[in-house]
Amino acid sequence: MATNKFFKSLLFTLTIAISLFGFCLENASAYPVFAQQGYSNPRAANGKLACANCHLNQKAIEIEAPQAVLPNSVFEVEVKVPYDTSLKQIGANGQAADLNVGGIVILPKGFKLAAKNQISAEVKAKNKGVFISPYSTEFDNILVVGPIAGKTHQELIFPVVAPDPETNSDVKYLTYPMYAGGNRGRGQVYPTGEKSNINAFGAQQAGQIAEVSTTEKGETNITIISSAGTKTSQIVPAGLKLIVKEGDVVKADQALNIDPNVGGFGQEETEIVLQNPGRIIGYLAFCFSVLLTQVFLILKKKQFEKVQAAELNF
Repeated sequence: MATNKFFKSLLFTLTIAISLFGFCLENASAYPVFAQQGYSNPRAANGKLACANCHLNQKAIEIEAPQAVLPNSVFEVEVKVPYDTSLKQIGANGQAADLNVGGIVILPKGFKLAAKNQISAEVKAKNKGVFISPYSTEFDNILVVGPIAGKTHQELIFPVVAPDPETNSDVKYLTYPMYAGGNRGRGQVYPTGEKSNINAFGAQQAGQIAEVSTTEKGETNITIISSAGTKTSQIVPAGLKLIVKEGDVVKADQALNIDPNVGGFGQEETEIVLQNPGRIIGYLAFCFSVLLTQVFLILKKKQFEKVQAAELNF
């Protein structure tokens, strides 16, 4: 038992490592691994997903999934993360970059990521270069992906296999809720609580801007002198466009730059039915019996009409 747990933990660690290095060209601040490290369960009691704690802007997403599935069947859950592909975001280095996207799907207990040999060639082609992984060894029904290039992956496809209640006593033939979240762009808050450069930075005190200079790192250093003569200096990250200049009078917390955030996070929920094949067969048998009864009634009616017509002729 201990050996199995060790190998499961090792496998999960390797999964995360592959996910990280496999997408090393993307910005690390958007990785779901930060949520995985900070939250044992990404869905809070109030229904809020952990991603929303760093991605503060709200943007709509769509979720598409079958209304009902059979045991052991493989199906697709599609999370659509639409946005204007002409938009650019500010990277951690202050340079303009394309937006990346990521997604999370919280499936009912027992539902899992489909094995490679269960996935159709069509889905494999759509998901080429995309690595989907379980959230943790404990929650293998929660799947995460990203960050990946948003221009080519505005539709995130999660191949899922349904459980079999005949072999898993914890699963029943019921209607289950399913939750999904999708994000485009970098977050406004790091896991440490610090602001990223995807923010509008406010003045630390009221007063007049005495000096605006650029540091060696390309950051902007703004010096503000209050009416009492107190001097403060604050840094605005590189790449942000200022809306103030030397000599301007600003209030406390007044924005010094244009808000660069063009992304956002959204979440949706839907329901899925784990259908009993016996119920379907029973329903079809019932429909067939009703149809057959109707046919017999029509035939009987025709026969009765013929008898009446013969009696009238007689």
